[in-house]
Amino acid sequence: MQFKIATLPGDGIGPEIVEQAVKAMKSVGEVFNHEFDFQYAEVGASAIDKVGEPYPEATHNLCMESDAVLFGAIGDPKYDNDPSAKVRPEQGLLKMRKLLGLYANIRPVVTFPSLNYKSPLKEEIVEGSDFVVIRELTGGIYFGEPRGRSEDGNTAFDTCVYKREEVERILELAYEYAAKRRKHLTVVDKANVLGTSRLWREVAQKMEKEHADIQTEYMFVDNAAMQLIQWPKKFDVMVTENMFGDILSDEASVITGSMGLLPSASVGVHTSVFEPIHGSYPQATGKNIANPIATILSAAMLLESLDLMKEAEAIRNAVNQVIEESYLTEDLNSDNAKSTTEVGDKIAELIRANSTVLEG
Repeated sequence: MQFKIATLPGDGIGPEIVEQAVKAMKSVGEVFNHEFDFQYAEVGASAIDKVGEPYPEATHNLCMESDAVLFGAIGDPKYDNDPSAKVRPEQGLLKMRKLLGLYANIRPVVTFPSLNYKSPLKEEIVEGSDFVVIRELTGGIYFGEPRGRSEDGNTAFDTCVYKREEVERILELAYEYAAKRRKHLTVVDKANVLGTSRLWREVAQKMEKEHADIQTEYMFVDNAAMQLIQWPKKFDVMVTENMFGDILSDEASVITGSMGLLPSASVGVHTSVFEPIHGSYPQATGKNIANPIATILSAAMLLESLDLMKEAEAIRNAVNQVIEESYLTEDLNSDNAKSTTEVGDKIAELIRANSTVLEG
C-alpha cells in the first residue's frame, strides 16, 4: 500500500529526530511491502525565516492532501527571548491545529520496567503506570477572544471560551478510549471557580448516564496534579480542557523518566498530526544527542491511525528492545550514551531483523 506523509521537521532538534522516525517507517515499508511518500514542508521559526509565516499556505495544503502528518518541534530562542516579536513560531502550531480541526491531543503515558529507576518518583509509585491524557486542543484560553493589553501596557487579558458542542465531542472521544481500556474516565476541571469548567461538568454528568459501563470520576485540576504524582497508577483515561491538559500532560511526562520517551497524536476533522511531546530543545540542536524514541513511537501511532497495527507493533517491539539493551541517548544512559543517529539506525535495523526471524 502507498501512503503520503506530510513531513514537517520544524525547528531545533526537529529535523534530527524526524529523520530517525522516517528511517523506522522506511524499514516498516520494506518489511510489510508499503510505500511511504515523505513530502517535506516548512513550519515554525524556519518557515518564518524563509517566508515570514510560521504555517505557510503551502504547508497547510500539503497536510490536507496527505494521509497523515509527521511533525517534529517548533521554537527558537530568538523568538522566545523577544516578547515584542509580532510573528512567533508557536502561532504556526496553533494555526495548524485550528485549520486542520485538531480538537484532541492524545498522550499515552507508559513506563518501561528497565527505566523506572530514572523517574524522579519512587520506583514502587511509577511501576506499572499506564494511562492516557486527552486534551481538548482548539478551544479555551489559547483561542478565546478578546485578548490583549491595555493602551498603557499595564494590564493584560485573555478570555477562556468553550461551547457545549466542543465539550461533547472531546468527552465522546474520551469515553471511546476508556471503553477500549480499563473503563475508567477521570474528568478534570475547576468547576468550583470557573464558569467554563461548570459547563464541562454539566455536559459530562449528562453524558455519564449514556456510558453506564464506564466509571466516571470528577477531579479538580489542583487535586489531579497532586494525585498524578502520588498515585499515577490509579489513572486510566484523563480528559480535560486545553490549558489544564497542556500542564498536566507535561507533568505526567516526567513519570517515565524522560520526555524523550513519550509520543502524541492530535486528531480531529482533517489530517491527524503525530509528534513527540517535547519541544525543540535548541541547546541540543546539531549535536546528535537528542532522544528520538518519542518521535519514533509517534510514528507507531501514525501507523495505527492508518490501520497498520502489525506495523506499529514492529516499531514498538524494536523500541522496547533498545530500551532493554540500554542502547540509548545520554538522557537515559549517560555512562555509555549513543547518538541520535545510532539509536535511530538500531531501531530501523531491529525492525528488519525481527521480521526476518518471524518469517524464518
